[in-house]
Amino acid sequence: MQQKTAKDDSALRQAVEITHVFNAEAARVFEAWTNPEQLVQWYAPDGCSIRFKTIDVREGGSFHSCIHSTVHGDCWCKGHYLEITAPRQLVFTLVVTNENGEDITAEAAGMAPDWPVMTTVTVTFEPLGNKTRILLRQTVPAALAQKTGALPSWILMFNRLKQLL
Repeated sequence: MQQKTAKDDSALRQAVEITHVFNAEAARVFEAWTNPEQLVQWYAPDGCSIRFKTIDVREGGSFHSCIHSTVHGDCWCKGHYLEITAPRQLVFTLVVTNENGEDITAEAAGMAPDWPVMTTVTVTFEPLGNKTRILLRQTVPAALAQKTGALPSWILMFNRLKQLL
């Protein structure tokens, strides 16, 4: 797994970028990102679980989820699916919320106060024969994502996805 940063053209700041190659075809990897039954099996770091209060995986659809940690408690977020181009690309937003789906500040959620109100996650799926390279990009400064644990959490989730596939 590689970690690198690149200029965010719109905000002119560092952004998280992670690449990883999975030993599965693009359609299968893409489905793991868009099938709610598969998402609950891997879309949370080790020692955590995720549940979806709502999920509607389609362009214009949305979700409201909670990642539960026995150490840190509940972390609620919601988002909207901006682009779903099977099996090539998935783009969605992430906003910190409370259990009722109301937007709250990162600080109110127990997160770093400088965490952005909203981030956008773009996942690109590149077929490599029977394998798939994904590039995940999240519009949050890489240094902040490292400091808060968001970046290591993505890597842990990738490891869980690898086991699922």
